[in-house]
Amino acid sequence: MFLDLLRRRNPKFIEAAMALHQEGKIPANAYVLDLDAVEHNAKILRAEGDKLGMKVFAMTKQVGRNSAFCQASMRGGVNQAVAVDVACAVACKRAGMDIGHIGHLVQVPKFEADMVASYLQPQYWTVFSLEKAQEAAAAAHKAGRVQDILVRIKSDGDVFYKGHEGGIKASEIVEFAQKVDAMDGAHFAGITTFPALLFDQDTHDVKPTPNLTTLENAAAALIDAGFTDIEINAPGTTSSVVLEALAKAGATQCEPGNGLHGTTPLHAIKDLPELPAVLYLSEVSHLHEDKAYCFGGGLYIDPVFPDYDVKALVGGAPTVDDKALASVDIPPTTAIDYYGMIDCTGSVQPKSGDSVVFGFRGQAFVKRAYTVGVSGISTGNPKVETIENIFGQAENWPNLR
Repeated sequence: MFLDLLRRRNPKFIEAAMALHQEGKIPANAYVLDLDAVEHNAKILRAEGDKLGMKVFAMTKQVGRNSAFCQASMRGGVNQAVAVDVACAVACKRAGMDIGHIGHLVQVPKFEADMVASYLQPQYWTVFSLEKAQEAAAAAHKAGRVQDILVRIKSDGDVFYKGHEGGIKASEIVEFAQKVDAMDGAHFAGITTFPALLFDQDTHDVKPTPNLTTLENAAAALIDAGFTDIEINAPGTTSSVVLEALAKAGATQCEPGNGLHGTTPLHAIKDLPELPAVLYLSEVSHLHEDKAYCFGGGLYIDPVFPDYDVKALVGGAPTVDDKALASVDIPPTTAIDYYGMIDCTGSVQPKSGDSVVFGFRGQAFVKRAYTVGVSGISTGNPKVETIENIFGQAENWPNLR
């Protein structure tokens, strides 16, 4: 679905990736990043956040915490990361980003709290329970710091992805905030939820979830109890065009991930200010009967849309032509994606070694793909800057020596 977007709005990126692959400079099974476009997108998000008085934290998991991606984001003015987990925070820190937020989707493990407090030193640390607040406070106190704590809250009717549940009852937030403030090493800073916004399949638009109302009501209760300067963290489906709605609901923080590489669901439906800046590149391995098999490892479709006919561009030279499009059958998420299977019954006749380009809204951090940062595409001088694994660590790829 995002391949059409890439072909229309960033064709030079596709052509550069295919050319670099054919030159042996990019490996198969790689999420490739247009660093110029990432910087462009970060500038847009930073400017809109500044206009609305919102903090902007970059989510980097979708592109494997790639260090060049982090640095392009920083050049665009988004200098702090939100970490999906501790490993994510370590990778972002290594890339030079400060940690703006940790602990939200994945809580900090008890025996890693000291390292997080002393080394990562996040600006905000989210907790789901009193026990986790006590762990964060104790670690911060030991490190000689006072940690700003955000609290995940929930009310009946709120929406959570399965396996993401957690948090305290919103009706108990005032008492909980008072307990946090009484802890040595901790300061109650605000509240959070996820998701605050979701893409609606029927209207093809982004809509607030009930969770956003929960945040508004809890903030009002905290203000009535005498709390001031409350931070409201409201992530989910974040692009520049939704920030105003979040700000009107009281949000003070946003956390673009797919927005930084132009692949939120809304980007597939409407032309937004952000450019598409990520593609998945593979290579034809072999042919068998009426199919060509391309290397897998990063074949992942984020299930925000119903099933659709997955297509890829296939060719031995750079192309964005309709004639190079072929349908591809990729393994289900229950299987290992050793290969994708390209239909050879149409006009596209793949050959071993051909480049294969997909437009996925990926989640590189749960796959085994490389991540590759490419600079200079906007000026016609593409150059591979980094080839890394999903932990943002450089791979010893020969062409980068």
